[in-house]
Order: sequence, then structure tokens, then C-alpha cells
Amino acid sequence: MSALRLVIVLVGLGLAACALLLSWPLDARAAAASVGLFSAACALGPPEVRAFLRREWPALARLITSIILCTVIVVLARRASDRWLMLAGTLGAAIAEITFVLVDPKIRSWLKFLSVDQWRAIDAEAEAERQPGEAGGFSWTVLVVLVVCAVSLTLQEYIGDRGEFEKWFPGRRGDIYYDLKGFAWWSGWRVLGYVIIPCIAIACLPGVRIRDFHVTLRGFVGHLWIYLLMFALILPAVIEASMTSTFRHTYPFYRMANRSAFDLWSWEALYAAQFVSLEFFFRGFLLEGLRRTLGSNAIFVMIVPYCMIHYGKPLPETLGAIGAGVILGTLAMRTRSIWGGVLIHIGVAITMDMLALRGLPTRLR
Repeated sequence: MSALRLVIVLVGLGLAACALLLSWPLDARAAAASVGLFSAACALGPPEVRAFLRREWPALARLITSIILCTVIVVLARRASDRWLMLAGTLGAAIAEITFVLVDPKIRSWLKFLSVDQWRAIDAEAEAERQPGEAGGFSWTVLVVLVVCAVSLTLQEYIGDRGEFEKWFPGRRGDIYYDLKGFAWWSGWRVLGYVIIPCIAIACLPGVRIRDFHVTLRGFVGHLWIYLLMFALILPAVIEASMTSTFRHTYPFYRMANRSAFDLWSWEALYAAQFVSLEFFFRGFLLEGLRRTLGSNAIFVMIVPYCMIHYGKPLPETLGAIGAGVILGTLAMRTRSIWGGVLIHIGVAITMDMLALRGLPTRLR
């Protein structure tokens, strides 16, 4: 990497960090953070990416302008006092943006390249590795993967929930870390259900290895710029959502996170552990387990349980999990790595928690 590109990366990441840490207006923080991350992503990208930006900047400018206008309309609609006006403004902006993307031939070709073309490439890779007659026929691997998925999610729902921890270990008077222990139970069951049980299943399957289930760093390092770009696109929506009452009443899940540094970073470590486990389960175990038989269709099988584990969270986040699942699933299958999804999840989660910490219990004296 040249010295100039390195400087751009460092300045971009520094600008994003300052935008999150300083007490600027939220809109200014969102814009600054996105510009910083976008600059860093472009500097880290391969030469063909920078050539694409120079060649296609008019169409990119149209797309960015449309997104900004759509965002402004949604923000204004959400601040309206009338519920129907809020709904009409949000839906109208979304429909207008989707129509613009589908009508513009240049942007439509980009969308096709990022979706259909990538799924066809995944199918071609699966076809090359598939044994004759394997597609569409009975598969022990598919049976084991989907049964383990059903059993794991059921155990976590009925045993791994914090409510079960409270039944097994009733709260003791004066235990100031009782809630944190409940989250340790919750996170531990995610590690058990999303990592340990699937790894036992993988060990019992013939001809497969755990390292084949998208745990390599090789594909992640070469595509780091993509994940920085994704984070730049997600961040404004996260910052805007942080101003809503639903967001403040939901995050962080551990409501005593602002009580002390130990509370905060213990919680974030537990939170991060379950995200690593979640990515291994959904973007590693499920996708690789189903890939040879289903090809790219494995992505659309995976997003069903992935969306359902978000039930109980705010509606926009649950609906967003569908699109996020498709994007992260496609990237995981193309790069053979889960670590980009881990980076996105942990980065977004920590950002959301930091933005939501206002109003929570203050530090212990």
C-alpha cells in the first residue's frame, strides 16, 4: 500500500472515530463517520475499484443523491406528529428509491452484478464440487445440518433464555451482578448452541473439516474494504435510529452497562462472543453444510431462522435482518469467511450500545 493510501485510511478511520466520540449533532456525526469510512474503504480497495469510481462517478452521484433525499424524507416523516403521515412518508420514500434503482439501467446492472451474478458464481462452484446425482437427492449432510439447526434453536429458546436462568438461579439479595450473570448464561448458551453442538455434528460427518466452514481469515483480509463500505452505509441509519424511544428502551440489553467499566466491557465481551458464535452458525455451519446440495439457495434457507431469532426486537431491525442475511450470506459464500460478518455485527452492536448509554444508571461511586 502506498503512503498516500495509508494516510487516507488512517485519516478516514480517525474521522469516523471522532464522529462517534465527540458531542457533535447526530446528523453531523452520521455524515462525518460515513465519509471517513467510505474514504478508508476506497483507499483499501483494489485498483479496479478506484478505476470504477473514476469511471462511474456520474451514476454514483445520482445514486448517492437519491439516497440522501430518501433519508431526509424518512427522517422528516418519522418526526411528524401524525402516525399516518409518518407511515406514508416512509413508505413513499422507500418505494420511490426502489423505483429509481430499478429504472436506472446503470444502477440496475450494478445490482444484478452484486446479487444474481454472485449467486450464479456460487452455483458454479457448488456444481464443480458436487458428485453426480447429489443435487436434489437425499443428503445426510443436509439432514444433520437442518436437524441440528432446529434442535439448537429450540434449546436456546427454552433453556438458554435469561428467564430460565432466573428460574434455575433465583436472584440473591445484594448481588449487584445478578443481571450480568444472566447475560453470561444467555451468551454461554449461544456459544454452546451455535458453535459447540455444530462442531460435534461436523466431526461426525465424513469428509468434512471444521476449517472448511468459512472460518478462514484469508478471504476476509482481501475484502476488508467491502465491510468498511457496508459499515459506512449502515452507520447513518444506526445513528438516526438512536434518537427514537424504541431504540433507547431496547439498547443496550444489559441495562446496567453504564454503572462501571467492568459492567460495560464484561457485557460487550459477552455480546461479542455470541456474535462470533452466531456468524459461525448461520454463515458458516448452515451455508457450507447446504452449499453442495442447494448452491446459492442455501442463503435463502438460512435467512428464515436468521430473521426469526430477531423476533422481539424493533420491527425495522427484524425486517432489516432479511436483507442483511442475504448480503452477509452472499459475501460469506463468495469469500469463504465469516469474519466480515463478525466485524459488521460487533461494530454495529458496540456503536448502538454507546449511542444508547445516555440515561442509563451512572457509574458506581
